[in-house]
Amino acid sequence: MPKEPAHFQPTAAAERFKQAVAEGVDTAPFQVLTGMGGVGKTQLAAYQARALRDARRLDLLLWVTAATRTAVVAAYAHAASKVLGCDPCASEQSAASFLAWLEPKPGADVCRWMIVLDDLADPADLHQLWPPTSPHGRTVLTTRRRDAALSGAGWRHVPVDLFTTTEAVAYLSTTLTARHRHESPDELAALAEDVDHLPLALSQSAAYLIDSGLDCDSYRRLLADRTVALDANLPDLLTDDQTTRVSSAWSVCLDRADALRPVGLARRMLHLIAMLDPHGIPEAALTSEPARRYLATPSVGHSRLSSSPFRSRSSRRSISEQQARQALRALHRLGLIDHGPESPHETVRVHRLVQRAVRETLTAHQRDVLARTAADALLPLWDRSYFDTALSQALRANTAALTSHSEHALHKDGTHPVLYEAGHSLGVSGQDAAAVAYFRHLASASRNPFDKLDAQEELAWRLGWTVDPATAVATLKKLHRSRIWVCGTTDPATLTAWHCVAVFRGRAGDADRAVKSFKRVLRVQRWKLGSSHPQTLDTRHELAWWTGKAGDPATAVAMLTTLVTDRERVLGADSYDALESRYALAWWTGKAGDPVAAVAALRGLLRQFERIAGPDHPDLLDVRHGLARWQGEAGDAAGAAKALAAVARDQERVLGPAADDTRRTLRELARWRRKAGLTDTREPTDP
Repeated sequence: MPKEPAHFQPTAAAERFKQAVAEGVDTAPFQVLTGMGGVGKTQLAAYQARALRDARRLDLLLWVTAATRTAVVAAYAHAASKVLGCDPCASEQSAASFLAWLEPKPGADVCRWMIVLDDLADPADLHQLWPPTSPHGRTVLTTRRRDAALSGAGWRHVPVDLFTTTEAVAYLSTTLTARHRHESPDELAALAEDVDHLPLALSQSAAYLIDSGLDCDSYRRLLADRTVALDANLPDLLTDDQTTRVSSAWSVCLDRADALRPVGLARRMLHLIAMLDPHGIPEAALTSEPARRYLATPSVGHSRLSSSPFRSRSSRRSISEQQARQALRALHRLGLIDHGPESPHETVRVHRLVQRAVRETLTAHQRDVLARTAADALLPLWDRSYFDTALSQALRANTAALTSHSEHALHKDGTHPVLYEAGHSLGVSGQDAAAVAYFRHLASASRNPFDKLDAQEELAWRLGWTVDPATAVATLKKLHRSRIWVCGTTDPATLTAWHCVAVFRGRAGDADRAVKSFKRVLRVQRWKLGSSHPQTLDTRHELAWWTGKAGDPATAVAMLTTLVTDRERVLGADSYDALESRYALAWWTGKAGDPVAAVAALRGLLRQFERIAGPDHPDLLDVRHGLARWQGEAGDAAGAAKALAAVARDQERVLGPAADDTRRTLRELARWRRKAGLTDTREPTDP
C-alpha cells in the first residue's frame, strides 16, 4: 500500500467513495474507482483502506498491484503464504487456495477482509481471480478502464475526476502553508489552470515551489516556456486531454532535480527509470554497473524535455553507487519518483504518465540505447532470484514493462538474455503454461536464425517437462540438426541442443541411450569448452544421474563426488547447481548400498537449504523427503514414517494436497507405514 500523503485533499470523489464504503458490503461488495492516470485513485483507495484498518473494522487488508495477471497471482500467492502457510513459488495453486479461503463458510470464524486491486490494466487478467462475494469482505478496484465487464449487480462505480479549482487551490494552499509559504488564491488558481487541475502535476508543482523558493508567478512563467505534448496513442489511458502543461510541470521539476548534487545525474537516471516497471524497480538495478556506465556516458543527441545547462555534466570517468543513489533521492525530493529503500525489490516507483512524458522526449536511438541498458541492469539480478520469489516477481514485472514499449530494441543485435531469464523464471515459479506461451511468443519475435533456434529449444524444453518427453526428443533432434547447419558441429549452442536431446531421451525411458549421448557430448565439450565450463559441468551431472538410472549407482557416486568439488569451486557452495549435485550424490550413495552415508549427507544438505532458502522452499521439502526415505532404508522404518508424515503435512500446506510432490510423499509414507507395521497403511486415492 502506498505511503500516506502529507496532505490529503478532501474532494467530491472522496466523499462519494466514503459513502459507498459506509453502505457496507451487502449493497456494494465491489467498488470501482475509475479515472485517468494521475487523478489520485490509488491514494483515495489507500485513504479509505487505512480508515477501515485504523477503526479496527478489518482483519485482513491486501493491497495488490493489478497491472498484470502474473502480478495478481503472485500477490495472492504471497498472501496465501502468510495466512495459510502456502508456498509462494507454487503461484497458481497458492492463489487458488487463498481465494477459496476467502469464500464464506457456515460455522467458520468471521474474517473481515478488504482487497484493493490497484491499477487494473486489463479486466481479462482477473479471469477466475476475482475475490468472492462475501458478507464479510469487500473488493476495491482502481482502473482507467470503462469496460462493461467491470459492472453488474453489487458493483458501485465512483468516478475520480480532476480537482476542481476550489479543491486545487485548497490543496496548494495547505501544502505551501505547511512549509511557511504563502501565495494569493488568484495565483494558485492560475497555476492550477496551467497544469489542468491534475493532482499529480499539482503535487510536483508544489514541490518545486517549496524547494526552489520561487514565487508562483515566476514559476508560471517557467512553465509557459516549455511545452511537451503527451502521446495520445497509448491504449491504456482513457483520455489524453490533460494538455501539454502536465509535461511542462515535469520538465521544470526535472531541471531542478538535475541541479541538485550530484549535478547532472537526475535526468539520465529518470531516463532509465522511464523504461522499467512503474510499480517497483529494484534499487540494485538502478545502481548497477551498467546503469552507472550509462549515467557516466555523455548524452547522445538532445532531450526535448529541458534546455537545462546541466545536461552535459554527466560526462565523467565513473559514477559510484552512492552517487547513483543520490540521483534517486534528488528525483524523490522533487516528487518525480517515490524512493523507499525499506522495500529492496520495489524501491523506486514512478507514475506512468511521467514515464511517457520522459520517453517521448527521447530520440529513437536514445530509446533503443536505454532499452538495452535497462536490460543489462536487470540481467545480473537474476542470479540472486532462485531462492527469492519476491525478487523474481519484481524482475519479471520490470522485464515485461521494458518489453511492452521497447521489444524491438531487445532483439537488435541479437535477442537480449534478459528475455530468456524472464521465461525461465516463469517455469521455476510453477507457471508452466505461462512459460510455454512466453517462449512461443519469443520464438516468433526473434529476428535472426540463431535467436529463433534458442527460443524454439526453450519452448521444446518446456513442453518436454510439462507435456511429453518423447515429443520433445523428436523436436529437439530437428533443432539439433538445424544447429549443425547454422552454427557448426562443435559450437556451444549446438552442444547444448545435443545435451537437451539426451535429457529427454532419458526422461522418455531410454537411460542407456541417454548415457551414450551424454558421453559423446561431454567429449566434445571438454575439448571445446574445458572441463570447468558450466555447460560441461551440467553435462557431467546429467551423465552421472543417468548412469545411475541405467543400473550403475557406484559409478554415479564416483562421478558425482568429483563433480560436487568442481561445481563448488567454480560456482560456489551455495549455488543451485552445487546443491543439486550434492543431492544427487546422496541419492546414489544410498542406491549404491550405503543408506547411512546418504542420511548423513542429506542432513548436512538440509541445514544448508534451511540457511539459504527457508523452511518452505519446494527444494528443501524434496531434501526432507529424500532424507526420510533413506532413514527408512537405513533400518528406521518408524522414523521414516514419522518424518514423511511431517513432510506430507508441510507439502499439503505449501503446495496443496493434489500436487505431484505431495502425492509422491503420501505414497512413500504408506509404504513405510506398512514396513513399520503401523495400522494406517492406506495409500492416497486420486481426487
